[in-house]
Amino acid sequence: MKTFKLTVLFLFISGFTSVFSQSLEKNRVVILTDIEADPDDTQSLVRLFIYANQIDIMGLIATTSTHQKNAIHPQSIIKIIEAYGEVQPNLQLHEQGYPKASDLLKLVKKGSELYGMKGVGKGKGTEGSEWIIKVLEDKDERPLWVSVWGGANTLAQALYTIKHTKSKAEAARLVSKLRVYTISDQDDSGIWIRNNFPELFYIVSPGTYGRSTWIAINQVVKGLNNNVISNQWLAENIQQSHGPLGALYPDVMWGMEGDTPAFLHLIPNGLNCPEHPEWGSWGGRYELYKPEFMTDEGSGGVKTEPETRPIWTNASDNYIMYTYNPYGRALKLDEENKLSDNKATILRWREDFQNDFAARMDWCIRPYDKANHPPVPSFKHQEEITVKSGEYFTLDATGTYDPDGDHISYLWFSYPEAGSYKKPLITNVQNSYRANIQAPSVDKIETAHIILKVTDTGTPRLSRYKRLIVTILPK
Repeated sequence: MKTFKLTVLFLFISGFTSVFSQSLEKNRVVILTDIEADPDDTQSLVRLFIYANQIDIMGLIATTSTHQKNAIHPQSIIKIIEAYGEVQPNLQLHEQGYPKASDLLKLVKKGSELYGMKGVGKGKGTEGSEWIIKVLEDKDERPLWVSVWGGANTLAQALYTIKHTKSKAEAARLVSKLRVYTISDQDDSGIWIRNNFPELFYIVSPGTYGRSTWIAINQVVKGLNNNVISNQWLAENIQQSHGPLGALYPDVMWGMEGDTPAFLHLIPNGLNCPEHPEWGSWGGRYELYKPEFMTDEGSGGVKTEPETRPIWTNASDNYIMYTYNPYGRALKLDEENKLSDNKATILRWREDFQNDFAARMDWCIRPYDKANHPPVPSFKHQEEITVKSGEYFTLDATGTYDPDGDHISYLWFSYPEAGSYKKPLITNVQNSYRANIQAPSVDKIETAHIILKVTDTGTPRLSRYKRLIVTILPK
């Protein structure tokens, strides 16, 4: 077997900074929520606060939307924070860094009570729009994510104010720090933002909800474990006997947690990389292009307009589902159950992130030794390597462990859609912390992504990942 030299990928021609060094930092986020328009915003806030130690929450702003055009409800955010405050001390027993409820309460702000662009313009600033500007101006070089669960007009007003009160250079600097993930367009300000700030990093599924990526979080799909989105599962794992925060998690009205994908990608799980939506994450996978204009009605009655520039939007994965095998390898590929659309980019991870949510809800009430905690995968080599065509190389997850001492299962697989090389380098390698691979022959420099998924045997079973990016050089 030939030896190979491990090389950090930032030496590669693309020149981007190593994503893995960035992932050590918490992601900053401001939430825009039309809470009370639908119970799902409350559901998503319960989950958000369970991860409040892993994401820097910088603002919680009540907004309008097409489903709630003339009212905002900041008091409903406050109610959830107060319940979080009752379980925060117990959460701290499991992981450090959970903010105090008193600190989160300071972040609750009011957006405009007007709908869409009626709330944008000269003299229409709100404490919510001014807060976004203040956070952007902080001496913190990390990007600021704006997670939009309803209408986007509070963000639009912040951008309007920046454009009309800052120098051109300063405005460009502030806008360059923004990252936006919108749950579809729920007012007419979203398309205005994209048209007037063409350089803004913007993730959205325009048009009807049915074509969106995020809707996969609550879809029933043949072959998947749909139990994890069932009413019974929610009652047993979230709502009942999980403390005051879980008790506030409402029953489903239209769909479970449609807003949650707008922050799932910010959770540091070894797979997620917010700066690269095309790589795929718990929040879905998106590619940068100008989508074809669909002339049907928009989401919730919002009129659609053609996009005038590329946006981060729907991308498809080809995913073969796994089934449990009673003998031999624990998992086998189920060729009869395949997904090949944008929904697959979320559905393929759904059981994992639902189990993770359930485990953290246990943290609200249980001592450390009575709850499950995620495994910690590790590579013996770098997470970005360079090899030559035809060269053999070995993947090695030596050092992986589980903090509870649980048994660990290993699953290695290719993620072809995430790289430029569209054929799998590895398929369904299980039950080994090592994997041997021969690089394919290529005519130009290619990149390929390989994912290690490590799963423990606790209750519920928890998974974490390691992403390996392989740069393949021609001979």
